[in-house]
Amino acid sequence: MRPWVVVVVLFSFYYVLHGQESRDPVSLENCCKDGRERGQDNQDCTGLPLISASTTCRIVQEQCCASAIEDAGCTKGINMAKDLGACESLFSGSTCETKTSKMCCDCCLLGKAAQTLGQPCDLSLSVSYQCGLVSRACCVDGAPEQEFNGTQENKTPNDQETEKSDLCKEANCVHKCESSGTCSCFKGYKLKPDGKSCEDINECLLGGHDCQPGERCINTVGSFRCQREVSCGTGYELTDSNVCKDIDECELGTHNCHTGFECINTRGSFRCKPKTQCGDGYIQDAQGNCIDINECLSMTGPCQPGQICINTVGSFNCQRNSVNCGRGYHLSEDGTRCVDIDECKGPDGACAGHGCINLVGSFRCECRSGYIFNSLTRVCEDINECRHYPGRLCAHKCDNVLGSYKCSCTMGFKLASDGRNCDDVNECESSPCSQECANVYGSYQCYCRRGYQLSDVDGTTCEDIDECALPTGGHICSYRCHNTPGSFHCTCPASGYTLAPNGRSCQDVDECVTGTHTCSETQSCFNIQGGFKCLSFECPDNYRRSGETRARVDRSDTIRCVKSCQPNDISCVLDPVHSISHTFISMPTYREFTKPEEIIFLRTMSPAHSSSQLGSSNIVFDILEGNIQSSFDIVKRYEHDMIVGVVRQVKRLIGPQDIVLKLAMNYVTNGVVSHRNIVNVHIFVSEFWF
Repeated sequence: MRPWVVVVVLFSFYYVLHGQESRDPVSLENCCKDGRERGQDNQDCTGLPLISASTTCRIVQEQCCASAIEDAGCTKGINMAKDLGACESLFSGSTCETKTSKMCCDCCLLGKAAQTLGQPCDLSLSVSYQCGLVSRACCVDGAPEQEFNGTQENKTPNDQETEKSDLCKEANCVHKCESSGTCSCFKGYKLKPDGKSCEDINECLLGGHDCQPGERCINTVGSFRCQREVSCGTGYELTDSNVCKDIDECELGTHNCHTGFECINTRGSFRCKPKTQCGDGYIQDAQGNCIDINECLSMTGPCQPGQICINTVGSFNCQRNSVNCGRGYHLSEDGTRCVDIDECKGPDGACAGHGCINLVGSFRCECRSGYIFNSLTRVCEDINECRHYPGRLCAHKCDNVLGSYKCSCTMGFKLASDGRNCDDVNECESSPCSQECANVYGSYQCYCRRGYQLSDVDGTTCEDIDECALPTGGHICSYRCHNTPGSFHCTCPASGYTLAPNGRSCQDVDECVTGTHTCSETQSCFNIQGGFKCLSFECPDNYRRSGETRARVDRSDTIRCVKSCQPNDISCVLDPVHSISHTFISMPTYREFTKPEEIIFLRTMSPAHSSSQLGSSNIVFDILEGNIQSSFDIVKRYEHDMIVGVVRQVKRLIGPQDIVLKLAMNYVTNGVVSHRNIVNVHIFVSEFWF
């Protein structure tokens, strides 16, 4: 089966059956990937373990597996043809893989022969499509650069260029045009059957790569790249050029040779060579030291029969055989018999200060309390009571000592009188805290009085809290905050205010009520935030003061003048201004201003309830003068049977400043103002804000 036909069938199945099995959780790409991996492992493609119950996935697995095996076989054949130049003796089997390898090898030899004979690389023979691809790839891979023939050399450069230009225009080549008008491709591409277009050469498939064993060829457009399939392993490092380079552990200092050895680098490792060479009768240990060889033990029969071997430094001696006494015995003075050794004799004896009992050929130790006799080493060894009785001897910590143990306590406790339990230590008796101390089990806690906080540095010192500097400090006092040790106090401006009973707010002093103003008898005292104003207003000509009101001004003191014309004063009668009012308000400088503040309400009866003269009029409110930086606006509102003009502050005003806002209530009839009331609002903005 040809691999290109398999690919066509594979994609046909993909598009036909994809809709029928679209719910399969395993994608066709994963099915193909599994098949290719098993094909690369040379598994039987007809009996693959299925990764999905889908029929389509099974077909894709088998076809991709067969394609991978054929690709590997073809690549093997191409490499054999290039390296050995022969195929018969290498592929004598009858399997499909062997046949594919031999076909690719033969076709590659055919292409190389065409290149050697100077024949075109495109075969005109009726060989298979794959054979033609392999043959042309092997032919093009070894072909030299084309040279100009003799007829071209006889032509002038201008003639050659003109002729080449004409021929190339007709050829319409995609990559390059030769002098003969034929098309050619850049390196890494091959000419398509149309003779004009170029397509990428898959060097990995056709064996046109130079990847080393252990590297995988990855095709790229116009070229290829080699990538290692496995890591370099211990003792090697992968360079930027994808080559495994030996690591010189001796140069890098990563070896573990001792001072008595010299490090010698080897491929993938290193070895330690002793600096000092030992002579005969010695052996070198791991530290490079020369150790005497006991030839009597390491050699078999170093002495003649009837002799005994005696080891010496660097050698050995052979002596005539004598009585050999075992452990615990020694030769008698005459050298004829073995006598028991009394190991208990001497200052300390064999038991190092413990009780010693001599036995025939041996001894036994009676160990003191806290020790146990080791029958193998025959010495008294200390008993680690802390390990043998964990958690049973000491309340907190147990420390082993020779022949006994001792208990200790963790921090915050002291050893009790019984030497085992732990009592809590009252650290507060030593006054570790700067203010208040509370003893807790195993420790203590420092506390601070109100207005202080515990230091983050030592956890024992109390530091004053600056209440004025806290994020909410700006709101503790309405005016100014002054920090004091452990507390704070608020103050108000020097004049015009007094501190409220809560100790934080500032209250305005009403000088007009307390009589501390300086207004004359002819003036009216008007209290403002932080001070007062002396007011004196007279009505203009043709106006008189009146307590009657058609429009009422709230939240302020008001002086109202109504029109009072002299007899036969026509101009006065025709003047639409019916009244002139003066109203006075005091406001602070707002610390924050986020939304409009309603300050004046101009109320009048609705046209339905007004006099018959104004019954059909429309009431229009307007700001005539004094609207500094458009800080005010006026909106119209209906409340039951009243029409209200609401004057709002829309921008923040910073005092001290005095503003006269001239307002008008116009009664408009048939587009003409028939009646008008003027309201002069005197606004006194204080210097301070709260």
